[in-house]
Amino acid sequence: MRMKRQKHSLDTLRMTVYASLMAALTAAGALIALPIGPIPVVLQNLFVMLTGLLLGPRWGLASVGIYLLAGAAGLPVFAGGSAGIGRFLGPTGGYLLGFLPAVLIIGLISGNRQHHWIWDVLAVICGSLAVYALGVTWLKLITRMNWTTAVAVGMLPFLAGDALKAAAAIVVARALRSRVVHRR
Repeated sequence: MRMKRQKHSLDTLRMTVYASLMAALTAAGALIALPIGPIPVVLQNLFVMLTGLLLGPRWGLASVGIYLLAGAAGLPVFAGGSAGIGRFLGPTGGYLLGFLPAVLIIGLISGNRQHHWIWDVLAVICGSLAVYALGVTWLKLITRMNWTTAVAVGMLPFLAGDALKAAAAIVVARALRSRVVHRR
């Protein structure tokens, strides 16, 4: 019984370290921001996708939660080094909050499968749709844009880049998955 408890403690410690590492990588991905309007191009979503693929829904949510709480608490982890609870009330707030359902969806779809690449592709597509659904909706509400403009500004310019980020996340996850032993 003691050995089982020690193994569980080591697994928990390992996953806590992985979740923290992925939160830090997500923050680093936000520092490289190309402003192209109210929504900048960033690498945050690459790391959110990778987090869901590698850590699964439970630890993925923990990682993204750590990241969002750090930013809300004032650490400069959001796009371009910004921070604060006010970021959730601005044009990018829906995208930030969309990371939570995205990582959950990605983890649920990609996990508990035979890790065939098609599940990973479906997972990142569905996760990205969750980010866009919340992000574009919030952008529309906060800026009072019509739907066509909100989609044109908050989604269309990002599709090609997000497809490349999704492909990169899948390749990296498939290479690292065997090394990241986790419990879902």
